[in-house]
Amino acid sequence: MTATLPPEARDRLYAACANAISEAGEARESLFLARLALLLFEQVGDEARCRQALADALDALPLPSLSSSPETTT
Repeated sequence: MTATLPPEARDRLYAACANAISEAGEARESLFLARLALLLFEQVGDEARCRQALADALDALPLPSLSSSPETTT
């Protein structure tokens, strides 16, 4: 069974993650996220669950809504 976080903890962790991504900076964002994922995978300790989490994260991944793209700038 997979443990779930209470909504308040999820919100706090989301904000902390967003802040850490900002601190890493745009040039190191992908590297930071890959390193974070690897550290969390090690905590989970189950390759199948980690692979499922990767698939779940990609499933219906939305386009960024707060970022401006070159097509939308005037």
